[in-house]
Amino acid sequence: MTSCTPASGVGCGAIKRIDGTHGEIKSMRTAYERRRDGIASLLLTHMLQEAKALGLVRLSLETGSTEHFEQARKLYAKFGFEPCGPFAGYGPDPHSSFMTRTI
Repeated sequence: MTSCTPASGVGCGAIKRIDGTHGEIKSMRTAYERRRDGIASLLLTHMLQEAKALGLVRLSLETGSTEHFEQARKLYAKFGFEPCGPFAGYGPDPHSSFMTRTI
């Protein structure tokens, strides 16, 4: 992992470098009791800034494709992430959604 960033004890995220310019959001979590407080947006904003500071120009992610992950996919889309194909060794999976964006 390249970076794990706490959000005041209420969330955390991790970025993994795939290559010199491409990274992956490996994990992003918000404390259950703080969901719907805007923590995920603050954390994602910070992670995008960190990725840029690391010299990355593309950030991708894998998340679930089921209804349970719908809010996560909406959050990523709000931040400019778009659907893409599998990357970095992932294969097609009906339970996965892949998204990417330039920074």
